[in-house]
Amino acid sequence: MKKKEIVTKENLIEVLDLLDSMEMRYWIDGGWGIDILLGKQNREHRDIDVDFDGEFTETLLNKLKEKGYEIVVDWSPSRIELYHPELSYIDIHPLIINKDGSARQADPQGGWYEFESKWFSTAVFEGRVIPCISAEAQKLFHSGYELREVDKIDLKNLDSLQYKYFNVT
Repeated sequence: MKKKEIVTKENLIEVLDLLDSMEMRYWIDGGWGIDILLGKQNREHRDIDVDFDGEFTETLLNKLKEKGYEIVVDWSPSRIELYHPELSYIDIHPLIINKDGSARQADPQGGWYEFESKWFSTAVFEGRVIPCISAEAQKLFHSGYELREVDKIDLKNLDSLQYKYFNVT
């Protein structure tokens, strides 16, 4: 049987409901994060990227396992990817959140990725306010590596967001 490798909008909503039930701080990142910023789904997604308060790592892992997810990649403390046969992939990224609202994420090579507090945002998607990573940070996170086709689509969509809000011609 072929693995499910597409997260539908309905799958996303189911995961958001689970995350909201945990009463922890989280933000959607990556492709779904960009589509949330845009207010609509613009392409298919293999996974949901979730940045979250790292103090909830064990609790979140337990909730996801109870839901039927299994760990397929464990790069702790940087990221953990899990797979569910009906919900596809979720990629969780624990953050250490500082008192000033900034945060940091462990780098697999032993350093840190720094997150400015202004990068933590929200947007309305499907009639609900969803925590997500800002357009500015998304653009920054799409640099420093060879872009895949989906990354190019995401950046083009982010550019359209800029034109939408700033009416740049």
